[in-house]
Amino acid sequence: MTIDFATCCTERDRLLREIRGFFHNLDFCEVQPPCLSRDCVVDAYLDPIGIPIEELGLAAEPTPILAPKDEKSGQRFLLQTSPESAMKRMLAAGAPSIFAIAPVFRKAEMGSRHNIEFTMLEWYERGGDAASAIQLLGELARIVFNAERYQTVSYQQAFSETLHIDPIACSIQEIQQLVDAIDSNLAQSLQDDRDGLLDVLLSTHIEPELGRKLPTILTRYPISQAALARPCEDDPRLAERFELFYRGVELANGYDELLDPDELVRRYETNNQIRQRTGRDSLPTETTLVQAMRQGFPKCSGVAVGVDRILMLRLGANHINEVMPFTTDIA
Repeated sequence: MTIDFATCCTERDRLLREIRGFFHNLDFCEVQPPCLSRDCVVDAYLDPIGIPIEELGLAAEPTPILAPKDEKSGQRFLLQTSPESAMKRMLAAGAPSIFAIAPVFRKAEMGSRHNIEFTMLEWYERGGDAASAIQLLGELARIVFNAERYQTVSYQQAFSETLHIDPIACSIQEIQQLVDAIDSNLAQSLQDDRDGLLDVLLSTHIEPELGRKLPTILTRYPISQAALARPCEDDPRLAERFELFYRGVELANGYDELLDPDELVRRYETNNQIRQRTGRDSLPTETTLVQAMRQGFPKCSGVAVGVDRILMLRLGANHINEVMPFTTDIA
């Protein structure tokens, strides 16, 4: 189907009004985090976009608002892959529960569900935990998709029902065999990368079936895939991380947020090792977020949602270009 420009604009406006109304009714404060910052969250696979400071009319000498990329390129600002760092710094400074609808940027991400610049809804519930965040996310999904209800399924349960394995306890050889049946060259290239192999199985066999009838939240990921989530108290092999799927499309990622700055640095360092192995630049680990957490960070839960993907599903679009007024290639 073809979505005309007027429909794209009016339906986006309708969705944004629904989202804002949902959070305002819960007494969340809307905030406006910056797109440009001195550093960013260190993700293993997401690449921020650097901007040379001379293009911004700033002095080349290091100042408190600049941070090094590497010895050769000097200083840089970063277009953020997520407003997470700035919003968590707001919480550390005393902000109440907050949400933002903001443009974010991810280098070289183009495709039917990806654009280098896209719109992200992100929120943090002060005092929240995994249970409250999952309920809030489920209610939001129910409203924006006009669904009767939402459902949850654990990561282990999804693998058990679909592939008849326990992804936490089974041997890596079992996982390799399943990936080999999909793509032997891919299985060989991943070798003993357990999380990489599991991601192949998840994206190939499980994700396409998630949320076929109801918005579905996948919960309790392996601790090795915790990102910035806390370990589960009842099973340290698992993390309080969860994702929302609808009609086979991944829409949101959320955490019962990690509170330990030293553990955050350790995870950043692990992510940098992965970045180096995959040919990416390392990113600074002693970030402004780490500094804020060292000064005190409140218990909270956080969720990030792709707004454009929600709009795609609501309008029945097959490509993200259909629901964005101007994509990166024509903006």
